[in-house]
Amino acid sequence: MIKTVATDKAPGAIGPYSQAKIVGGFVFTSGQLGMFPNGMLPSSIQAQTTQSLTNIKNILEAAGTSMDKVVKTLVFIKNMDDFGKVNEVYGTFFKEGAFPARSCVEVARLPKDALVEIEVIAEV
Repeated sequence: MIKTVATDKAPGAIGPYSQAKIVGGFVFTSGQLGMFPNGMLPSSIQAQTTQSLTNIKNILEAAGTSMDKVVKTLVFIKNMDDFGKVNEVYGTFFKEGAFPARSCVEVARLPKDALVEIEVIAEV
């Protein structure tokens, strides 16, 4: 059985997709821009990273799980020079010694000209 997850504590989908899906004991989030639920996008990479991870946290809570259960993240950043700034914020959302597996890639462009987009897989 596949269950769709939706919350108004994160931006709604800006295309034909869901915020997240639960299947086989895991929740898979769609990529989350660092956008507030009202659609506003902060200007700094740190603020966008914080909001992206806050959106993910809220989606995971709506799915009945938490950031502590994240097993994998995928981070898309517009500029690899921001890697250190993203890491500073990212590290505050996860417990040291229990960091999830992660990939981080630089991309040419993100929706809404965002600076970062993050998606996760977590155990439910």
